[in-house]
Amino acid sequence: MLIDTYGRIATDLRVSLTDRCNLRCTYCMPEEGLEWLGKSALLSDDEIVRLIRIAVTGLGVTDIRFTGGEPLLRPGLTGIVERCAALEPRPRMSLTTNGIGLGRTAAALKAAGLDRVNVSLDTLRPEVFKTLTRRGRHADVLAGLAAARASGLTPVKVNAVLMPGLNGDEAPDLLAWAVENDYELRFIEQMPLDAQHGWKRDGMIAAGDILDSLRTRFTLTPEGREARGAAPAERWIVDGGPHRVGVIASVTRPFCAACDRTRLTADGQIRSCLFATEETDLRAALRSGAPDEEIGRIWRRAMWGKKAGSGLDDPAFLQPERPMSAIGG
Repeated sequence: MLIDTYGRIATDLRVSLTDRCNLRCTYCMPEEGLEWLGKSALLSDDEIVRLIRIAVTGLGVTDIRFTGGEPLLRPGLTGIVERCAALEPRPRMSLTTNGIGLGRTAAALKAAGLDRVNVSLDTLRPEVFKTLTRRGRHADVLAGLAAARASGLTPVKVNAVLMPGLNGDEAPDLLAWAVENDYELRFIEQMPLDAQHGWKRDGMIAAGDILDSLRTRFTLTPEGREARGAAPAERWIVDGGPHRVGVIASVTRPFCAACDRTRLTADGQIRSCLFATEETDLRAALRSGAPDEEIGRIWRRAMWGKKAGSGLDDPAFLQPERPMSAIGG
C-alpha cells in the first residue's frame, strides 16, 4: 500500500497526460502560454500504462483520474483508457477536462472504459468565458458537456472557479443551470498554483462567500462528513434533493487529514501533494530497466514521506515552482 507516516493510504492516482492546454485561463497561465515539455521528457503511452498497472495491481490504487494540462490533447488517450480498463482489478477511471474536445471524443472514451468526467466551466456568459480563458470556445464546452451526458459518462461534474470582478456573482446562476441540466456542480477556491505566482489570499472568493451567495436562492443541507469520506468536496443537498452542490475549499477548509491521493506528472515524477515542493523521479527508473518491484519501492518511499498538510496556512508557505497545468489537477 501507499501509506504515509500519518496512516493515510493513497488509493486515488491522478495521472497528468500532458502539460499543454488549448485555453489560457488567467488564474493558470500567461496569455502566451508556457514552455512545454519536450516529447522525450513525456512518458510514452506504454510507460503510463505500466506505471498505472504497478499502482493498481501492486500498490492498492483503485481510482485513476486522467488530467493535464488538457488530457484530450493526448493522441493516445483512448488507447490508454482501454488498456487500463483491462487491468485486474479494474480501476474506476475519470477524466478532468476543459471539455472543448469532448463533443467528438465522449462516445469513444465511454466505449474504451472511462466511467465519468469532470468539466471545467467557470461562467455561463460567453463574453466572460473569453475574458477568463482568452479563447472564444464557450459553445464547444457546452457541447462537450452534453455529449458526455448523452454518452453515459455520468455523473457529469462541472468545476467552477469564481474570480472577483469577472464571474464572482454567478454562483446561483451556475447552480440553477447545473440542476436544470442534471450536472453536479463543484466550486473550487482559487489556489496558489498559477504560473505567474500572482495569487493573493485577499483576492480569492472563499467557500463561505460562495455558500452565502448560493443561500440567497437555494436551501442547502449539509451532506455530512461520513458521506464525504476522503473526497475533496464538501457537499450540500440542494432544496431537499436529489441534486447536490460541492465546494472544494483547499485554502480555507483544508482536508489534508483525509487525503488519499498520489500524483504522477506527465514527465514521470511522483508528487505526494498538490502543493509539494519536491518530487520523486519514476521516469529514470523506468528507462534504466528497473523491475516493477523496484519502481513500487520507490513509489512507496515517496508517499511514506508525505507531509501532514499543504502548509497553506504557514507564513513560510512557498508556492510550488510548477503551475497547475504542469502538475495535473
